[in-house]
Amino acid sequence: MRNLLNEMHRWVDSYIKTFYSDDAEVQQGIDIKEKHTGYVTSNCVELARWLKLSDHDVALAEIIGLFHDIGRFRQYSIYKTFNDADSEDHADLGLTVIDELDFFDRLSTVDNEIVHFAIGQHNKKNIAPTDDQRKILFAKIIRDADKLDIYRVLEPFLAQENAHKMPRFIKGKERADISPDFVENFVAGRQADYRQIRTNGDRKIVRLMWVYDVNFAWTMRKIVERGYIEKIIAALPSDPQIELGIERLKAHVRKAMRNA
Repeated sequence: MRNLLNEMHRWVDSYIKTFYSDDAEVQQGIDIKEKHTGYVTSNCVELARWLKLSDHDVALAEIIGLFHDIGRFRQYSIYKTFNDADSEDHADLGLTVIDELDFFDRLSTVDNEIVHFAIGQHNKKNIAPTDDQRKILFAKIIRDADKLDIYRVLEPFLAQENAHKMPRFIKGKERADISPDFVENFVAGRQADYRQIRTNGDRKIVRLMWVYDVNFAWTMRKIVERGYIEKIIAALPSDPQIELGIERLKAHVRKAMRNA
């Protein structure tokens, strides 16, 4: 498995470089996605080891992290955006790229199915129902590893969003208020559909709501230790309903930490 993983790492490194651009803003987006791939891969490995998985399963988690966002690069080359709502689902596009690669045939049928399932589900609102608990496990690992690093990626853009100076590859409608349905979902502790984001405030609420979809204590600890939740809360507008949502969210985090 290690030889195959090394080959996969080399291929991903070379593949991403084919999307490098002389356009500084385009290259900024590619750089962000390239670094994100590296961090998520590392997160997957660390989380799998924390879960005390076998060496084989740690390697499988590494493969999933390495390829989870491979569709992002083709997405941007075709549509000039990383916004799934304005193009196509980047996880589904990534599976198309993966199916073009012969070295995935060297995985067992079972492992290949796990990889496809986890990558296909990493960005969905909810994991698709299945009785296969290994598929569920690896889907949860990549979803946690991905969210943890997206908090890191988006943190520097909080101030830019407030100033309406986001790079074009993440830009949405330049309003800071939060749509009523997003506030309602936040207060109720329900996941919001990121495809329905209409304002910068909606985007911040969605990030906070990810906390309800964190699957492992390891991930929650990292999120809290790095201050991601508090930084997003500090960037929200003052509103009594939003305060209710914040209190509910903090109670959820405290409970998750107690159960860790």
